[in-house]
Amino acid sequence: MGRLSTLFDPETVAVVGATDREGAVGRAILENLKAGFDGEVVPINPSRDEVLGLECYEDVQHAPPIDLAVVVVPPDIVLDSVRELAAAGTDDIVVITAGFAETGGDGAERERQLREIATENDLNVVGPNSLGIMSTPTGMNATFGPEDARSGSISFMSQSGAFITAVLDWANEQGIGFQDVVSLGNKTVLDETDFVREWGDDPETDVIIGYLEDIDDGQGFIEAAREVTAETPIVLVKSGRTDAGAQAASSHTGAIAGSERAYEAGLEQAGVLRARSVQELFDYARALAGLPEPESDGVAVVTNAGGPGVLTTDAVGDSTLEMASFTDETIDRLAAAMPDEANVYNPIDAIGDADIERFGEALEIALEDPNVGSAVVVAAPTAVLPYDDLAEKVIEKVETHDTPVVTCLMGGKRARDAETTLRESGIPNYFDPSRAVSGLDALARYRDSSERTIDEPRTFDVDRERAREVLERARRRNDNRLGVESMDLLEAYGIPTPQGEIVDDPDRAREVAESIDGDVVMKIVSPDITHKSDIGGVKVGVAAADVYDAYEDIVARARNYQPDATITGVQVQELLDLDASTETIVGMNRDPQFGPLLLFGLGGIFVEILEDTSVRVAPVDEGTAREMVDEIQAAPLLRGARGREPADVDGVVETVQRLSQLVTDFPSILELDINPLVAGPDGVQAIDLRLTVDPDELDTEEP
Repeated sequence: MGRLSTLFDPETVAVVGATDREGAVGRAILENLKAGFDGEVVPINPSRDEVLGLECYEDVQHAPPIDLAVVVVPPDIVLDSVRELAAAGTDDIVVITAGFAETGGDGAERERQLREIATENDLNVVGPNSLGIMSTPTGMNATFGPEDARSGSISFMSQSGAFITAVLDWANEQGIGFQDVVSLGNKTVLDETDFVREWGDDPETDVIIGYLEDIDDGQGFIEAAREVTAETPIVLVKSGRTDAGAQAASSHTGAIAGSERAYEAGLEQAGVLRARSVQELFDYARALAGLPEPESDGVAVVTNAGGPGVLTTDAVGDSTLEMASFTDETIDRLAAAMPDEANVYNPIDAIGDADIERFGEALEIALEDPNVGSAVVVAAPTAVLPYDDLAEKVIEKVETHDTPVVTCLMGGKRARDAETTLRESGIPNYFDPSRAVSGLDALARYRDSSERTIDEPRTFDVDRERAREVLERARRRNDNRLGVESMDLLEAYGIPTPQGEIVDDPDRAREVAESIDGDVVMKIVSPDITHKSDIGGVKVGVAAADVYDAYEDIVARARNYQPDATITGVQVQELLDLDASTETIVGMNRDPQFGPLLLFGLGGIFVEILEDTSVRVAPVDEGTAREMVDEIQAAPLLRGARGREPADVDGVVETVQRLSQLVTDFPSILELDINPLVAGPDGVQAIDLRLTVDPDELDTEEP
């Protein structure tokens, strides 16, 4: 165990603010501790000599040594109480009291001071505004909730105390047990990352689950969770989805890759399974806590009812799993063991008159097939199939095979005792076949993520000083937006750009065009004009002889469209063969929690219409960059679909990595679009660039 071990395994727990007043939080916590805690419970209240039959102390100094303190005094007394506890040598503190940052104003200042006290004294503080904590091995319920937790191997954290009370009430009915439970509260000191690390080191925690509304330090969470999920599964429900990040963004990438996609990408990279509901959270947890990982994705379905068997098959089709293809030997064995009316292919339908022995034999044969990685037993109640006996038969077969099996014994009270029997052997039972498959799917997805290798991101030889000089232009012209006039930024990081130049008069435009072999592309350069094509600010395939007039026309159209726009000039650029290439976009939007969020997808004018994109949190290694390229729907275009010559996919992957290094090196870059990044058979070229810079952040970056 780590630095929080005494938080969950104290010998002495003090309740600062304990009382015997009916309905008081201080009384509820004391009652919960008295009911089951193995250690000593110490009430502290200057107005009481005794509370609920326990000797009460006037302050911390007069009390016995305290391992864990639960603080439930008025908000204006909390800081003094915490200082006294720190002076007395108490390192672990749970602040139940509300009235901190969640109330704004004075509360926010109190929270800032609480964090400062904790930092100065190296305190482990849960809360404030917390329901409390539980740890079943010691019987410690240091909460004011009405329910105690059953013992189990799941550790559970939540930003909502109400969510914990509701879950515990439901989980007790379902027979689901917990190791530790934490109400995170305002997360002033300890947050989700701290508990992920702690429980990852705890051999008694088989699964970590949580309800989160936000993650304070996305990068730190990814780093911690990635280490932990190599051995211990993490499943989270994340609420508080918002479009605020996308609405505030000005680039294509920012508009598409808002806050919700940052969480999706960050949790996936961390190896965390994300549940969409509370039911799914515990469906996943039950499978992950009790079952071995499947060796393959092939699922066998054994049933006595055709309809539920079909529903299960559909659920497998909707998952990342697949129906197992039985070997000829398996089919022959099933045919010999089953009635003629039975279906011996997958799903195995032993038909409605199947008794225990027939059901058991069908499951045995299926589990012995080398193509079967997991199995679902689906049963409808009949007079010849007692569920209690079926549960025992399933357990018997599972004990002789290292294959995950879940059951779906459909029914109510008829299935209750059998479900308890299965649960005690680590086999989850689900009423709905789709939930049973979902549990197996979670096992397979966790297996894949835990086996995934993440390499150190490649470090390219780049010209950081040249890049910094380009970013300084934003400060010099008092505008945080930069465009194609900053293509040197890409060149400094080894991202190829076409031959060309930005000019501010038509004569120079013609000179540049004459130096380029073939026709050119001309674009207005203005930080104030986003959609240049829409206003006639782009001309494609201009001959050198026509460049002078084209320049005059482009500038005039821009002036007519937006008279007050800042016009830097006109870009004259070599014309690329787009017919043999694919236009893509590579971009970045800096998320407040997770930092630089990379985006790759189909680019050009269709980027925001089709939104065929993938997202990851930077920095990324080569494998992750390649995943980004491969997972978009338009990936076949890059690989040469329908007779097209394949694009330089390796060049695209390298560009994603180089952009990852750029935005990691320069936190001052808030948003960046390379659109389009043209990918052709002979390489890639960044044609257009737009970025937003925080000039003040430049001062904090290394030269």
